[in-house]
Amino acid sequence: MKRVLVYLGFVLLLCGLLLASCSENQMTDKRGNYEWAEKRAAMVQQLRAYGSKDERVLKAMSTVRRHKFIPEKYLGVAPPYGNHPCPIGYDQTISQPYIVAYMTEKLNIQTGEKVLEIGTGSGYQAAILAELGAEVYSIEIIPELANHARKALTTEGYEQVKVLTGDGYKGWPEHSPFDAIIVTCAPEDIPQALVNQLKEGGRMILPLGVYMQRLVILRKKSGRIEKVDDLPVRFVPMVR
Repeated sequence: MKRVLVYLGFVLLLCGLLLASCSENQMTDKRGNYEWAEKRAAMVQQLRAYGSKDERVLKAMSTVRRHKFIPEKYLGVAPPYGNHPCPIGYDQTISQPYIVAYMTEKLNIQTGEKVLEIGTGSGYQAAILAELGAEVYSIEIIPELANHARKALTTEGYEQVKVLTGDGYKGWPEHSPFDAIIVTCAPEDIPQALVNQLKEGGRMILPLGVYMQRLVILRKKSGRIEKVDDLPVRFVPMVR
């Protein structure tokens, strides 16, 4: 009887050690995920402090995992959730969170709207637009980045976003007109093709200029364009 009790005690001890080991591994996994979520929450708090007020945009930015859109070899170059651009290769960057939030707020995206993005880059901005319920069409001229964005968007559950490898100056006429257009690289002048593909009542936001850049917000009313100059910014140039 004593031998049985000793054996049972040994088995219980072994089971306890195994459970403790499993629990520790689970905690490690959870801790790793929690750290990213905590950083994302801190990023959103910082956006609030900077004046971001659109709760839908803030919720989208608290949901989309920004670090998953940065190529792995660049993750250690700059903190993914810091309020600064992050390199993604090919002399391109992922815009700082404040600019992403600001431009998205200015467009006032509504569920079901058709949105054209010029300059897919990492795919992060497209994911934010999709999280808001938009039907997103995005164009990237660098094939390697277009491929990266497609993979990242699919992996993160935004496979409905359509990414075209091509010249953003031409837009995507097959899917026009668009309710909104967002340009995340800076042309010297407003591309007329994009204006033509904007729906009546639609709006567009883009950085404009070479050395001295400024965000410009456009609205199409009665076939004419109303233009409002906004924040001074610094974006990579739009190429063709």
